[in-house]
Amino acid sequence: MDSQEARKILALFRPGSADEKDPWFQQARQLAQTDPELGQWFSSHCESYLSLRQKLQAIPVPPGLKEQILSERKIQRTLFQKYWPRLLAAAALAAMLAVLAYDILPFHAADHFAAYRKRMTESALRSYSMDLMTSDPGRIREFLKQKDAPADYSLPSALEKAEAVGCVVSHWQGSPVSMICFKSGRPLPPGEQSDLWLFVIDRQAASNSPAPSSPVFARVNKATTASWSDDNKSYLLATVGEEAFLQKYLQ
Repeated sequence: MDSQEARKILALFRPGSADEKDPWFQQARQLAQTDPELGQWFSSHCESYLSLRQKLQAIPVPPGLKEQILSERKIQRTLFQKYWPRLLAAAALAAMLAVLAYDILPFHAADHFAAYRKRMTESALRSYSMDLMTSDPGRIREFLKQKDAPADYSLPSALEKAEAVGCVVSHWQGSPVSMICFKSGRPLPPGEQSDLWLFVIDRQAASNSPAPSSPVFARVNKATTASWSDDNKSYLLATVGEEAFLQKYLQ
């Protein structure tokens, strides 16, 4: 079994379900433990599945919905009800094929950086733990270098003056990503350690990166992001706030 075949199988894997003990997934899961790129993809797949399931479970059931459905149910079956199992099976197959197409087929160039921007920003908005906590920029660069993550990055002068609090080494499609965390000086929510995040990746690892000329702004959930490139690096700066607030760190 090669990596591509294992990815097709693992795209159907549902973490936290009976699939955990299903021998059909065993060989593919073992390969994911030895193949770093496949392992990173599989980890992201599981995170996305669990996040989606949690959101679906959080949707409240309207009061009296069950009783309403039962009261409106007709005794005589309609043609739609008769063929409902077949329609449901067809819909499930279509959904599975859509998942396989998204996970297996390569990203279109126009979507690749947008997918990277979304994944990195959402990781900052969720709970995360820093690999290194320090306000010393030199120690951050040294730590990232030791972890083979981008460390020779260039910061806008305004961002250099911001208070650093640490860093995290992440990955995108098998390539290391440096996440440097800063404080903007605004009051932080309870339990939060930073509110300004910079992601740095080799430019060739995130195709369709923005041109070096000027930052490209985009919204990701409740965050505002600015993306730009410089030499062989691509940069992504994110925070919860408006574009004008982020703009001052790009000067």
